[in-house]
Amino acid sequence: MRAKYPDLEGSIDRDGVNIHYEVYGEGAETLLFMPAWAIVHSRMWKAQIPYFSQYYRCITFDPRGNGKSDRPEEVEKYAIHEYVADALAVLDATNTKQATLLGVSLGGLLAPILAAHYPERVRALVAICPASTIGPDLGYATPDRFFGQTENHEGWEKYSQSYWHEDYEDFTRFFIGQIFPEPHSTKQIQDGVSWSLETDGQALGKTVEARMTLAPHFTVNEDLYRNIKCPVLVIHGTEDRIQAHDRGKFLAALMQAEFISFEGAGHNPQARFPAKTNALILDFLDKILARPRQTLPDKNGDRNGIKYNANGGGKRVLYLSSPIGLGHARRDLAIAQELRKGHPDIQVDWLAQDPVTRFLDAADETLHPASALLANESNHIEAEAGEHDLNAFQAIRNMDEILIANFMVFQEVLEQQKYDLVIADEAWDVDHFWHEHPELKQTQLAWFTDFVGFIPMPDGGPHEAYLTADYNAEMIEHIQAAPNLRDRAIFVGNPDDIVPGTFGPDLPDMRSWTESHFDFCGYITGFEPDEFARRAELRERFGYREGEKVCIVTVGGSGVGGHLLRRVMDAYPAARARVPELRMIVVTGPRIDPASLVVPPGVETRAFVPDLHRHLAACDLALVQGGLTTCMELTAAKTPFLYFPLRNHFEQNFHVHQRLQSYNAGRRMDYATADPDSIAAAMVDVLAKPAAFRDVESNGAQRAAAMLAELL
Repeated sequence: MRAKYPDLEGSIDRDGVNIHYEVYGEGAETLLFMPAWAIVHSRMWKAQIPYFSQYYRCITFDPRGNGKSDRPEEVEKYAIHEYVADALAVLDATNTKQATLLGVSLGGLLAPILAAHYPERVRALVAICPASTIGPDLGYATPDRFFGQTENHEGWEKYSQSYWHEDYEDFTRFFIGQIFPEPHSTKQIQDGVSWSLETDGQALGKTVEARMTLAPHFTVNEDLYRNIKCPVLVIHGTEDRIQAHDRGKFLAALMQAEFISFEGAGHNPQARFPAKTNALILDFLDKILARPRQTLPDKNGDRNGIKYNANGGGKRVLYLSSPIGLGHARRDLAIAQELRKGHPDIQVDWLAQDPVTRFLDAADETLHPASALLANESNHIEAEAGEHDLNAFQAIRNMDEILIANFMVFQEVLEQQKYDLVIADEAWDVDHFWHEHPELKQTQLAWFTDFVGFIPMPDGGPHEAYLTADYNAEMIEHIQAAPNLRDRAIFVGNPDDIVPGTFGPDLPDMRSWTESHFDFCGYITGFEPDEFARRAELRERFGYREGEKVCIVTVGGSGVGGHLLRRVMDAYPAARARVPELRMIVVTGPRIDPASLVVPPGVETRAFVPDLHRHLAACDLALVQGGLTTCMELTAAKTPFLYFPLRNHFEQNFHVHQRLQSYNAGRRMDYATADPDSIAAAMVDVLAKPAAFRDVESNGAQRAAAMLAELL
């Protein structure tokens, strides 16, 4: 799922070649994101477009040879001047008189050509790791190597037209790996290889053959660069293996450009280090385009229908609550309420997404208006799911575009308004990018999480084991490099809740490392467990009859649980035959239409149940997914339950399971093997046994608030 989709897309026909373009946003100024070499296409700008298009009209187009643009047969159709003409045609097709150009690699050659020869069309220029035919060269792309024949296909010998016809995929894996020499670049390499495989060795070979054999229409020499009069920024990674770092420095001097040497970066810093690169570009654009700031409401104003109250004194806190599971919102609200007891004048603003915003609005909390600008993470997670199946680790990896977009919104909020503390409940983007670039940190950070460490699922095989270990290693290295960046790191739980084992080969033990780097506040339910002491009163209030066995089935707020609901309802007749007093209530949640279910006689359905946790405390049995919040609510209420972890969901299968074991709570079921008969048998068995769960602590929110208060 993308962080943002185009407002307009189309194609132009230039001499029989279709060039696909996309337009995002409606700003007064236009940014044209130039294509790089056709080994990739315009999605290479995915970390920039969603945020930049909030201010500027942003245009991308796919290079001929990749993406949604054509792949012409003739070599001459791939000449450099054809790409320059494509850019001009896109500007004309989108009614753009003038634009600021941004180019990476080959785009960093095309953009200066445009700026030199068509200065009236170019407002300014940003060149990232620019290619050129002048200046210091790394020398791997020589005609002898490209057109020659060799039996050695190791290293740069893969840069061979004949080899691309033979094993193009192997070349792409090598070349994209050279683009990203930085450690922990697995996602960027995966993206690059995927995009490169949308074309083939024959088409890509023609792009190189054209550059090496055809006389250019534009003479690229020092005078071309000296003739550029618009403002120019050049960014170049010191570890660039594709275009020499000194080449970027040389070209910047010719253009009298601002030059930024990006320490430790390779050839695509806008992809590998997007937060820092975006900040550098924005600083440059602010100098020449006067970026309009997002308008915040006054004390009586509203924005996009979201309530915002600018009144308040004392310390100011920006609270980020994860939208993936409403349990985060409930516990975060409990923490905020406890924090206010010691600091009654504190102002808490929430930067959150739907459905958390609805929960907080109902609680009369202050929502920051920038919440409306956030890309929705929970929608992405649901889009990644299958039939009772969600590879949570891969879903988080694939959320990279959304995370950088949301981080940029967050960063701007802190630039515009002063906060004394940021509380981040599993706001992975903030923790990652601030650790990656500590100089971006704006204020104190309190970090909350209820699990530490990605764990590979067996179905993922050795590759997923490698990836999870790499992600864990990066997190550990971040903490080692900046041990005090988290001003407070709080684990919502206890040491016994941590999964045994290591973070991966040659990595630390999970429990001992977590104990060394976190404080523990115990679990936070978000409600007082003594509410459940009056169970008989709850049953009477909800209309549960004396003697009946009430079974509640709930799968949370996503549509992932539809298959589980159907299977559990199929088990009801067999269970009812053995327990005649059994009453089943199925709570479908907001994303599953009860009318879409075939409901057996005797089963009741509800789309929504207010105070569901109280119903779970009053019932005799619950059947749920393996989500932490619902399982721990049942544990706190001492309600017997069956739980069905989502297949390939590492947190539910390992972290939640470990925690429930430590509380001696719940019976784990395997969805893949649990047919209606076995589910019915388990229901009957659990109903017959009293729950013997360990007590869930009731002071977690108070303990967490006390830890936060020390920062205020």
